[in-house]
Amino acid sequence: MKKIFKLIDAAWENRKLLQDEKTKQAIFKTVDLIDKGKLRVAEPKNGLWEVNNSAKKAVILYFPLQNMKVMHAGDLEFFDKIPLKKGYDKLGIRVVPHAVARYGSYISPGVIMMPSFVNIGAYVDEGTMIDTWATVGSCAQIGKRVHLSGGVGIGGVLEPIQAAPVIIEDDCFIGSRCIIVEGVRIMKQAVLAAGVSITKSTKIIDVTSIEPTEYRGVIPARSVVIPGTVTKKFPAGKFQVPAALIIGKRKPSTDLKTSLNDALREFNVTV
Repeated sequence: MKKIFKLIDAAWENRKLLQDEKTKQAIFKTVDLIDKGKLRVAEPKNGLWEVNNSAKKAVILYFPLQNMKVMHAGDLEFFDKIPLKKGYDKLGIRVVPHAVARYGSYISPGVIMMPSFVNIGAYVDEGTMIDTWATVGSCAQIGKRVHLSGGVGIGGVLEPIQAAPVIIEDDCFIGSRCIIVEGVRIMKQAVLAAGVSITKSTKIIDVTSIEPTEYRGVIPARSVVIPGTVTKKFPAGKFQVPAALIIGKRKPSTDLKTSLNDALREFNVTV
């Protein structure tokens, strides 16, 4: 892979090299490895997530090497550059019409896709449910046994190259209409209530102690999170802006497959 990544890195600096056949094959090979789950755009190492910049470059450079073409799914017609994944039966993935995943995304056996969308570069691990109208953006990393509820928006990221993608770790429950973008990391077993929106700048406030603890860009493991607001001063006055409130931790006795309502009921919260 070192030789392949060297070709990709050179083409990133000089796009004229995209005409070189060895460079093209290096990009195609890299995207194919991502598609098969043998290479990831980001992966955990020693408790942190490390971005593979060369893999991200390959995903981006794959676009100019593809030509626009007409594609059909029955009577439906599409016009795009990126082919769709195929062979779900052999891959062991349940795909409900009209779920769509692009080639270059990895979806593990045991995943269930309700009508939803998974973009190129994404990684979806085993046992995960992608519910109706949920979207998994480019290069997002979704762990094992995650539940992405209806209408969840997991943001994608391609550039800047060094930017981390959105990370949803194992056994998380993401409630309906949640929006997670800009490389936010949701750590293992966290539960997000419906409608939580988190960006890199969103205040994430642990309100379980006398004094609040504030986070940015990360939800700690096993946190139970609901939507909230904080007051912010503007030239026109003081107004409420969205925040995320950590109201407790999932208890060890809580089944990892608990419903959102069950998790919130422990803290006398209904959503």
